[in-house]
Amino acid sequence: MLDMFNLSGQVALVTGASRGIGESIAKTLAEAGAHVIVSSRKAESCQAVVEQITEAGGSAEAIACHIGEMEQIQATFAQIKEKHGKLDILVNNAATNPFFGHILDTDLSVFQKTVDVNIRGYFFMSVEAGKLMKEQGKGAIVNVASVNGVIPGHMQGIYSITKASVISMTKSFAKECAPLGIRVNALLPGLTDTKFASAITANPAIMKMALEHVPMKRSADPDEMAGAVLFLASDAGSYTTGTCLNVDGGYLTV
Repeated sequence: MLDMFNLSGQVALVTGASRGIGESIAKTLAEAGAHVIVSSRKAESCQAVVEQITEAGGSAEAIACHIGEMEQIQATFAQIKEKHGKLDILVNNAATNPFFGHILDTDLSVFQKTVDVNIRGYFFMSVEAGKLMKEQGKGAIVNVASVNGVIPGHMQGIYSITKASVISMTKSFAKECAPLGIRVNALLPGLTDTKFASAITANPAIMKMALEHVPMKRSADPDEMAGAVLFLASDAGSYTTGTCLNVDGGYLTV
């Protein structure tokens, strides 16, 4: 039964993998046997994670890619195709949340940056990955969305809107790509203790308010997200597509 989680011989690309949830996902997929391409904007940060994976006996490499830049997306997939000739797993995890404030104070630059990364970036990363997966007749894409895509986060309007788009995007890709052997699912993390969420977790008053809505009364550790992604990416989830898996301490049940 545990062989269903074995990723030996597979190539996985994880974006936003230099820290936080992405780093945990990259290390878990490598531990399951995948060759992991660790990606984020800065090559040095990616290489540090690669070294930790290889020191633990795994296989990994670093490719710097800012998914808000179309040219970098295209260059990344050209490099993957040339070196590996395939891609089995894509985890769209890189995201941005540059503005914490009232939605009426959202300016155009903040709006554009958030949309370019969280919607356009996820979309065209999925398109390019899907083209490679179509050639081999199989593949798995996991989009890291957010519970904010279901219930908008306080003072996180445009971010929440983009994450709702990721949920819809996941279902659209799943429906159209299923006949090609490509499964597309989403992870919806709840409040997770990462640098990305520090505007909440580092503020005791905001944190107290946030945890009032979490039945488990705590934030998640990034490692608590990785197992769900392994399920969605591996043969253990072979009949699962179009699913949005909540890993949120019960937040969406309240």
